[in-house]
Amino acid sequence: MTTTPLRLAPPATGTDLRLRVASKDVVADGVVLVRLTHPDELRLPDWSPGAHIDIILPDGTARQYSLCGDRDDCASYSIGVLREVDGRGGSAYIHDELTVGDLVEVGGPRNNFRVVPSESYTFIAGGIGITPILAMIQQAEEVGADWRLLYGGRQRSSMAFLDRLAQYGRRVAICPQDECGLLDLASFTSGLSADARVYACGPAPLLAALERIAADWPPGMLRTERFVADEMPPPVRSTAFELELARSGQVVTVEPDASVLDALAAVGHPILSSCRRGLCGTCETAVLAGEIDHRDTILDDAERSAGDCMMTCVSRASSDRLVLDL
Repeated sequence: MTTTPLRLAPPATGTDLRLRVASKDVVADGVVLVRLTHPDELRLPDWSPGAHIDIILPDGTARQYSLCGDRDDCASYSIGVLREVDGRGGSAYIHDELTVGDLVEVGGPRNNFRVVPSESYTFIAGGIGITPILAMIQQAEEVGADWRLLYGGRQRSSMAFLDRLAQYGRRVAICPQDECGLLDLASFTSGLSADARVYACGPAPLLAALERIAADWPPGMLRTERFVADEMPPPVRSTAFELELARSGQVVTVEPDASVLDALAAVGHPILSSCRRGLCGTCETAVLAGEIDHRDTILDDAERSAGDCMMTCVSRASSDRLVLDL
């Protein structure tokens, strides 16, 4: 018996990918797993561990969710969504309104949390931060790398995907706070070789504690993904600056109280955005000239020094003008 390969759906560079909710299941207290497929049964664009998609809500806003399904399943995307009690409405919509059969607009996949080759990985997840780590573990297994995971949460019932992780045995340390207390990050990361790679995703206090431990580690050894933005100092400049759109020559003024993202939208150049806090990379835009005041929590020092891109939702100019590839 032969099977017909799936035709490839076009990549969603904006919001041009519409997917159907194939299933929606509760996988922990306050967490649902949503599986999305193409209504015409097309193959979906490939993705890599750490990637996310944007779910476009009915009001046009977008929310970012890490892909946590099987990368070998080319017909579906899966996301784990935590109900955020004090959130901005995205998770509540997915939990309460979204039903099987609904069509949703999707942007991406995009990846700001890429896995670099290594013989040894240490993964650390807090709560829903486990979602991007799942595919990283799958890849580490496939390439035969040494790896281990420390996974914490408030209580066992709120920790998603424990059944999926059970197959890995002692490589995985499950540490609910009500049973184990706070994660012992120092012990778990002690003795790591300089060429090991540590990937962590979770609440800000967890990542802050880990970054203190990693202060003397080699650059690039620790990579994190955040749910909330770092506190930033005031912008480098408090006056207006200009944007030159290289493809049209149009010049746009950005006032001190406006973002680059909003200034562009006001003159008919909307850019897809999700978090609006410099966390997800959805609004990343190429910069051809000018000095950037980077205010995101995505780019590393080398990427900032390159000066060839910016997150338009939060970053600004430190020079009088930026030239954008728009």
